[in-house]
Amino acid sequence: MNHTGTGKYEQLLERCKTLMPVRTAVAHPCDAASLAGAVDAAQLGLIQPIFVGPAAKIREVAAQAKIDLSNVEIVDAPHSHAAASAAVQLVREGQAQLLMKGSLHSDELLAAVVARETGLRTGRRLSHAFIMDVPTYHKVLIVTDAAINIAPSLEDKVDICQNAIELAHSLGIARPKLAVLAAVETVTSKMPATIEAAALCKMADRGQITGGLIDGPLAFDNAISKDAARTKGITSEVAGDPDILLAPDLEAANILAKLLTFLANSDSAGLVLGARVPVILTSRADSVRSRIASCAVAVLAAHAHALRQ
Repeated sequence: MNHTGTGKYEQLLERCKTLMPVRTAVAHPCDAASLAGAVDAAQLGLIQPIFVGPAAKIREVAAQAKIDLSNVEIVDAPHSHAAASAAVQLVREGQAQLLMKGSLHSDELLAAVVARETGLRTGRRLSHAFIMDVPTYHKVLIVTDAAINIAPSLEDKVDICQNAIELAHSLGIARPKLAVLAAVETVTSKMPATIEAAALCKMADRGQITGGLIDGPLAFDNAISKDAARTKGITSEVAGDPDILLAPDLEAANILAKLLTFLANSDSAGLVLGARVPVILTSRADSVRSRIASCAVAVLAAHAHALRQ
């Protein structure tokens, strides 16, 4: 999807201008799109890519696509599986502060990330966030989790919330507002998502989730529209102004993110959170703008992550 955008991503790029480029291990960049995305991000001063994969193939693809690799470091790895492991190893050794998906399957890269002995696990559960530029919404909107946790438990949702809140902090949002979505705004045992939403709010009150303002359950209309919330008699600082939407499960989040992309002309940047470093997960269908935005968000997250250490 190629959209012209609304300036929200450009503000993120502006925030990156004062930051040093981040060394980024790019796993198996063996098609023109993944090579160009990383090289474009390097030219904008966002990242310093290290291409990890079959060196001859990478050079061949670059030559065909007229992409200049003269200043780029290439680490030879025979195939995608080895490239994923080698890219993760570069991060473990401190030689890279970001990990980026090339033309291999997401599952293959994430398997290397979560490997018990050799991966990038932390105490936190991994989760995915879409950072969306929705033309009809007044600010950047984070939708989570649309790609990793299929049917997250309450404890998983705590980590998904915390990951998204810390991401929002790195984008310069001091106290992000998080709406926990369900089909209704009343708590009922007939809909487990509403009970989990209520529990998440209480857990935030008790300091089990920190750094944000959480409200839910909220139906999507009440979450996104102050008028809809007012009509239902909901008084909430979050309603009508969320920074983060937490979906009940992966399918709901995935449908929501894709609906915003294809029916509302939104751009989306994708990031995996909760590992030792942020992981840039781009899709083959992503526009150049989305790829650049994913890198910009990851750079901001990586710098914020380094400050927290």
